[in-house]
Amino acid sequence: MNYVIPPAPIASVPVAGSGDRFPVHRIYCVGRNYEEHAKEMGFTGREPPFFFLKPADSIVPTATGETGTLPYPTLTANLHHEIELVVAIGRGGKNIAAADAHQHIYGYAVGLDMTRRDLQNEMKKQGRPWCIGKGFEHSAPIGPITPKAQAGDVEQAGIWLSVNGTERQRSSVQRLIWNIAETIEHLSAAWELQPGDLIFTGTPEGVGAVVRGDVLEGGVDGLGTLRVAVA
Repeated sequence: MNYVIPPAPIASVPVAGSGDRFPVHRIYCVGRNYEEHAKEMGFTGREPPFFFLKPADSIVPTATGETGTLPYPTLTANLHHEIELVVAIGRGGKNIAAADAHQHIYGYAVGLDMTRRDLQNEMKKQGRPWCIGKGFEHSAPIGPITPKAQAGDVEQAGIWLSVNGTERQRSSVQRLIWNIAETIEHLSAAWELQPGDLIFTGTPEGVGAVVRGDVLEGGVDGLGTLRVAVA
């Protein structure tokens, strides 16, 4: 097949413990999926889950033991960190029942949903889409994907983030408002999930701003840590 311009490289994430890589199809993100984070953003209760997307090439794949580079994005003076458990889909499907959801999971990773909060808030006020606040280049740093069989009890795992050695976020995956299986059920009712999809499952409370020179380090128990420097 001939292309009129060179095709873009396939976005991919390293697989922990191997030389293999996980090709990324789409990135889905769940909004306000921890109760305390929902409260700090001005919301309460177990509202129905909602989703937004990031481009596949917004990832910043970072190997274990390395420090990824996150260029400070344009147009913002309020870049926020959001540490998240990421679910990697290995088997696609539509209208997946929660009871069957884990059969579709390949593995898990640690991710950051970086947010241009000032731009997002302005879009909210105007009733416009958040894309400019969420879907920019380098907005999805991610560590290696740990295959499901090696990941341990992710549903009960602790999740945390520090900035320059000072803890900012700490919670447990068990505090998700919509757990992993329920999220997949809801998501697959709206989109047909495909192998290669990533689901950023939401962030706990404690989100805040970072500036150039800051070093972010976060993790999910059993999945290692993700380390990123803001440049």
